[in-house]
Amino acid sequence: MLTKKQRELLLYIRDHLSRTGVSPSFDEMKDALSLKSKSGIHRLVTALEERGFIRRLAHRARAVEVLRLPEDLGPVPQTTAANTAPSISNSNPLLSSDVQAANQSLLENDTVQLPLYGKIAAGTPIEALNDPASYVDVPTGLIGRGDHYALTVEGDSMIEAGILDGDTVLIQRCDVIENGQIGVAFVDNVEATLKHVRRQSGKIELEPANASYETKVYDAGRVQVQGKLVGLLRQYH
Repeated sequence: MLTKKQRELLLYIRDHLSRTGVSPSFDEMKDALSLKSKSGIHRLVTALEERGFIRRLAHRARAVEVLRLPEDLGPVPQTTAANTAPSISNSNPLLSSDVQAANQSLLENDTVQLPLYGKIAAGTPIEALNDPASYVDVPTGLIGRGDHYALTVEGDSMIEAGILDGDTVLIQRCDVIENGQIGVAFVDNVEATLKHVRRQSGKIELEPANASYETKVYDAGRVQVQGKLVGLLRQYH
């Protein structure tokens, strides 16, 4: 049995798909359900997916398929974000062509939304963060399989690896990485940091990519790996 909000969101997605041919954005879902945060939508979408009511189509933003509805609502309309484009009036051929091209670009634009958890040195373990500061659209070519999140880099300790202050790094969630890989390390349950991670003889070395900083060595039990670097986004002003 669905909760009130789960049912409300499922019906909204169904109606939006039937009306436009594309699934609603998370912002549209949030506004439709009068929620203050998109994290609430993420939880509802995940719950609906886990219970088999919807399916998120891999590596596409705004691509959701309704698989089934509660028994009292009848069959699912045969419309999904994957294969149906919005109907467009032909009264203005030039406008129609432009809109069709824009819609096709939207449907073919392979991006995913990743939660952006703020600055890397925020001092909170990643798994404890349930309410992202925002979300960032990421080309799927920058990430692979698995669960990912984004963080904002603070400081210059990794500049020789091409990672600058203010960059957005894309992290694949994991607790083990290969020696020398760049990863998110959580030290003493206090500080998160992005460094080269090396293990040897019961110790973990966190090595910066800046000659001005020293490598720090910790007992292995003091460091928890929370992901590895897989991509980077940068804005130029």
